[in-house]
Amino acid sequence: MAFYRVYKAANHFNYFIRRFLVICKVFISQPKIFIQSVDFLPEFCRGFSIENRFDHVPTPNGNKMPDVSNPLWKYFAEYKTGPGVWKWNHYFEVYDRHFSKFRNQPLNFLEIGIYSGGSLPMWLSYFGDQCHVFGVDIEEACRCYESDRIRVFIGDQQDRSFWSRFCEAVPEIHVLVDDGGHTPEQQMVTLEEMLPRMPAGSVYVCEDTCGISNLFTAFATGLVHRLNGDSGQIHGVLGYTATGVQRAIHSIHFYPYMCVIEKHSFPPRTLEAPKHGTQWQPFL
Repeated sequence: MAFYRVYKAANHFNYFIRRFLVICKVFISQPKIFIQSVDFLPEFCRGFSIENRFDHVPTPNGNKMPDVSNPLWKYFAEYKTGPGVWKWNHYFEVYDRHFSKFRNQPLNFLEIGIYSGGSLPMWLSYFGDQCHVFGVDIEEACRCYESDRIRVFIGDQQDRSFWSRFCEAVPEIHVLVDDGGHTPEQQMVTLEEMLPRMPAGSVYVCEDTCGISNLFTAFATGLVHRLNGDSGQIHGVLGYTATGVQRAIHSIHFYPYMCVIEKHSFPPRTLEAPKHGTQWQPFL
């Protein structure tokens, strides 16, 4: 027992040292970002503590189930036997909201985390005959789920060289669902390696970001702040030259345990707010 306590304390110490070194690295290499991060900490804490404002919201008896017209939910609800599918119920509304535009279109779909293989044919059923499904898992046993339109890659999603090899074999992924190892580092490395390589109009999903202090969610909010950049003002109009992030990222959506990032189909060059009309109040 004493050894276990020492081992646990050492792990906690190493965890804080690693995080401290990350902070030091940002402070040295990108001091402006470090200062900005510290500057918005009070507002972050203010938002973090707002939960009690929603305590008065009435809770109905029982949970509302997903819409039965949603073909993904219909598939899942009616699926009783065969390779296992394990998903949160509320994911299916989110899937259909962001994925429906890809149905019956040429599509390369990637799911990280195969487990018992049941979701791979679910995606084929939803997206249609022009879809090719790719699965990634660290377990060699998952090769058994390969078929004519399902290809399985075995590798560690935290290994950047694996993603380089994967992208040589599959140059274009239009929809990515990360349901893999679920550690924040795995999720962050996967996003860093794959999101910039995905084409215009693609959709990136990271699942199971559970916990109020989830580190991947904190990481993703860094993209949110970059999305609101306002540098490079345009002469003669209220507007800015779009940054690289603004040209690439259309929107970022947070749901319970889930983050969805959509890329622009047509990257904008500028973000502008033109005035239309002839009558204006004099105070501005």
